[in-house]
Amino acid sequence: MTFRTDYSRVAGLGPARQGAQRWWMQRLASVALVPLAFIFISAISRSLGASREEVLGIFANPWNSIGTMLFLVVGFMHLRMGLHEVIEDYVHTKGTATMLHVLNTLLCWGFAVTGVFAVARMTLGLGE
Repeated sequence: MTFRTDYSRVAGLGPARQGAQRWWMQRLASVALVPLAFIFISAISRSLGASREEVLGIFANPWNSIGTMLFLVVGFMHLRMGLHEVIEDYVHTKGTATMLHVLNTLLCWGFAVTGVFAVARMTLGLGE
């Protein structure tokens, strides 16, 4: 016996009313990270051991800077979704789970914004 309505069964909506949306978002983020990782690794590997001017020149290229920014945003979004699942699976106290979800979201978005800000500063040549 199930307590789900016919509509929720057809629409794929579970008890949280979200269906498979989180599952699909995590898979899409994983697929998006593959090409973005190549751009990120390419830009970072060329900047290792380079002078400051050379690094600024590497990130002046829009492919490198935009690719790196997208890698950071999608990567931290993927991390946030993965940690959300871990918290749901292993933390059973509602208050602790809520605190960890909030902390997870704040830290992941904080790191993503900080990374994008740093790349944007390099791209624009700011921060002398």
